[in-house]
Amino acid sequence: MAVDVRWATTKDAEALATVLCEMAAHYRQAPLDHRRATDLARQWLHDESPAYPHFALAFAGSEVAGLASVAIAHPGIDLERLMFLKDLFVRDRARNQGIGRALIGFLANHCVAKGIGRIDLTAEDWNEGAQRFHDRLGAERHSQKIFLRLSGDALRTAAKP
Repeated sequence: MAVDVRWATTKDAEALATVLCEMAAHYRQAPLDHRRATDLARQWLHDESPAYPHFALAFAGSEVAGLASVAIAHPGIDLERLMFLKDLFVRDRARNQGIGRALIGFLANHCVAKGIGRIDLTAEDWNEGAQRFHDRLGAERHSQKIFLRLSGDALRTAAKP
């Protein structure tokens, strides 16, 4: 199957919303309103810097098959930028067809071309399929860092002066 992966633009808002809605259901979250997701996707895609796009979409034929949501971080102590892969998701009907591999290949190619030294990512501890996928790619498990999150009340408390 031919897979086309590209950085999402405002013209892809509907396709991005479709995948985000399916992703919420996959992760057992409350259903998303497709119209609201489309409006937000259009806003996000409009606001993104052309230097650092945040969503890559994979298409199998004319149908959206998956997404990668990323952020580029500027250099730290090693003077290399890094890409943080927030979400990698392949729609149920497109699984096991090379879509995830195509998305990772697209991101890795971008990193090599732009001098970005690594891709950091996480996977839920219960998501054995994702862990096997990343293992097959040769991703290393790092125990040097702990993944932490500020959200909800903790985020609002941290925002206070």
